[in-house]
Amino acid sequence: MPSSRPVALVTGASAGIGKEIAQLLAKDYDLILTARREAELRALATELAPAGCHVFTADLADPTGPKALFDAITSAGLTVEALVNNAGFGDLGQFADADLAKMIRMIQVNVAALTELTGLFLPGMCERRCGRILNVGSVAGFQPGPLMAVYYATKAYVNSFTEALSNELAGSGVTATCLAPGPTESEFAAVAGMQGTKHFTVGSVADAQSVAKAGVWAMKRGKRLVVTGFRNKALLFAERFIPRGMVLSTVRWMQEKRTVATSGSS
Repeated sequence: MPSSRPVALVTGASAGIGKEIAQLLAKDYDLILTARREAELRALATELAPAGCHVFTADLADPTGPKALFDAITSAGLTVEALVNNAGFGDLGQFADADLAKMIRMIQVNVAALTELTGLFLPGMCERRCGRILNVGSVAGFQPGPLMAVYYATKAYVNSFTEALSNELAGSGVTATCLAPGPTESEFAAVAGMQGTKHFTVGSVADAQSVAKAGVWAMKRGKRLVVTGFRNKALLFAERFIPRGMVLSTVRWMQEKRTVATSGSS
């Protein structure tokens, strides 16, 4: 018997914030879980609700990935009423030394795929006058990021795009929410090579569950933007009064690896 519950699509659902968001949404939605790693997705689907989860593997770094995912979901007769664009990754290092192909894949996942999936599912939501979009941006998107120049720029796009979309959708019955977390315990740091940076070794790091709770809470209430963590909110407020050059220097300092002092001398 078909479920009467609405359907939510979560990208990057195999780990971290995406997995936590899926677990929270499972209370109210049937789920479409997507990522590259099928085994992790199927394990999550079994854990949550075998009858209410659909698994679609997709590589959003492939330019054909978003449309292929949309077509597969449509062919399965599923109507997406909540879209969570969570998939994304970063990479630490000087842009001049970067793997350029990896940077282009980052832009494809963080920006192009998010935009295309939103553009593919949004018209149906507007026609039904009902829908929720949650895009995972970052506090990184509110300033330039030396040593992660492309990643910070992609998140600036996500933040700006989502806030503008939220305004455009006013009165449509559809909402767009930007979740902007700071450093969070997940696979992100390891993938980006950031484990030893001051971002993750100085001060507190948020847990993925609390970030997901803030995002889902804001999405369900149609909030335009939610920044998680008191420290992140305070830093963003302080940036209004700090010279831009100092902001850049501070961000770079946070991106650098923390050096551990050793006792004794040779």
